[in-house]
Amino acid sequence: VASGAAERMDQLTLDALDLDANARRGAALYSEECAGCHGREAQGASQHDIPALASQRRAYIIRQLAAFSERDRIATQMHKVVSREAVREPQSWADLALYLNNLPPPKGVEIGDGKYLSLGEASYAQFCRSCHDEDARGDDDGFVPSLRNQHYRYLVKEMRSLAAGHRFNVDDDLAPFLRSLKADEMQGLADYLSAGYLSAEY
Repeated sequence: VASGAAERMDQLTLDALDLDANARRGAALYSEECAGCHGREAQGASQHDIPALASQRRAYIIRQLAAFSERDRIATQMHKVVSREAVREPQSWADLALYLNNLPPPKGVEIGDGKYLSLGEASYAQFCRSCHDEDARGDDDGFVPSLRNQHYRYLVKEMRSLAAGHRFNVDDDLAPFLRSLKADEMQGLADYLSAGYLSAEY
C-alpha cells in the first residue's frame, strides 16, 4: 500500500481510538448498516464467508475499518459500506467497535470435521499463543485479533489470503509463517479455533 495511504490509515486508527465511544450509538449503527450481512447478533455467515464480529477486539475492529476505508484491505462490499456517510467517520468506527466488543461470543459457528484438531491445538500452542494469548482472545494494544469462536471456513480462507499476500497491513512475519504451513496444519488450526474450546469470558 502507498505510504501516504498507510499514514492516513494509522492516523485514522489513532483518531478513532482517542474518541469517547458510545455503545448505544454503535448498536443502532450496527443494526442499520451491518446486521444485514453479519447477522443480528454479529454471528457472521459461514456459507458466505462473512466473519463473526461479536466479542472481537475493539482496536482490531477500528483498524480493519480504517484499512477498508483506505483500500488497504480488499473487500468490495466493505468498501461500499465504509463509504456511506453513516460509517465513514472514525466516531462511527469507535462506536461500532465498542458495541461489538461488548457482545457475548457468537454461538453456533461452523466448525471443522475434527480430523486435524490435535495437530491444530499443538500448532496454536507452538506458533500462535505468544501473540494471540492462551485462549486466542487477542489484545487491543497490539491490534491483535481474537481468533476464537470464528467460522472454520472463514479462518481457512483468511489464512490462505494472508499467506498469498492479499492483506497488507499485517505483521511482517505472518505471511511467511502461514506459507510454511501444510494444508493439514492450517485446517487443524482453524478447527481448533472454531471448535469452542477457547470460549472463556473476556
